[in-house]
Amino acid sequence: MSAEKMGTVEYIQHHLTNNTVGEGFWTFNVDTIVVSALLGALIVFVGARLGKQLESGTPGGFQNFVESILDFVATNVRDAFPGHNPLIAPLALTVFLWVWLMNFMDLIPVDLLPYLYQLIVGDSHAYLKVVPTTDLNTTLAMAFTVFALILYYNIKVKGLLGFLKMFLFHPFGKFLIPVNIVMTFIEEIAKPISLALRLFGNMFAGELVFLLIALIGGTMAVGAAALFWAPLQVLLDLGWAIFHILIITLQAFIFMVLTIVYLGMAHEDH
Repeated sequence: MSAEKMGTVEYIQHHLTNNTVGEGFWTFNVDTIVVSALLGALIVFVGARLGKQLESGTPGGFQNFVESILDFVATNVRDAFPGHNPLIAPLALTVFLWVWLMNFMDLIPVDLLPYLYQLIVGDSHAYLKVVPTTDLNTTLAMAFTVFALILYYNIKVKGLLGFLKMFLFHPFGKFLIPVNIVMTFIEEIAKPISLALRLFGNMFAGELVFLLIALIGGTMAVGAAALFWAPLQVLLDLGWAIFHILIITLQAFIFMVLTIVYLGMAHEDH
């Protein structure tokens, strides 16, 4: 997977191309589906194992760590969500953990998993994109799932008539109904779009920076120049990885909080 074997553009394009099956509309990004499903299964597995081994007296370090995450999510739900809905806290916890794990895949060296995959399948040109949140399909799917819940609770809490009134009379009153419909539609559709594009954009840019850093070792660290470029690559990789830990956590937090806030707005009955 060395950049010496392909040009800079080809190297970046190779890493940013999904492993797909099918054609046209029915094209499935297999790597995105498999990696995100495995990470989701990991959450379920760890949660189930921990649930069977809970200690009420003096819990171990891992249980304390998990309880701190639960308290963190519960606090955000209490602060941002009006009233009570038993779905919101589990949904917020799932969103936070799943998005964080998918983002965390960005911290694995960019050539490692693709190289191992190529060895397994015996194809030196096989594609493997291991960060699900750098695939717009992932972030849009999650965002539109949240949007479907927003629509459901809007209608459930306000009633169908109340939901239609929101489009007709908000925000400028009954004398500007056509403008209200356009403005409210834009306001509502902006929620899932902003959720999806914010997460995708940040993670895609982060992955691209890792690829550019990797190119230093592949194209510049040749011969005596390696004495300068190789240590620089290690330093840049380490610095960006440490900074990226903050980014992946912040993006997971933002997605979780906005999910809570949007669903909280849907539960307002006025």
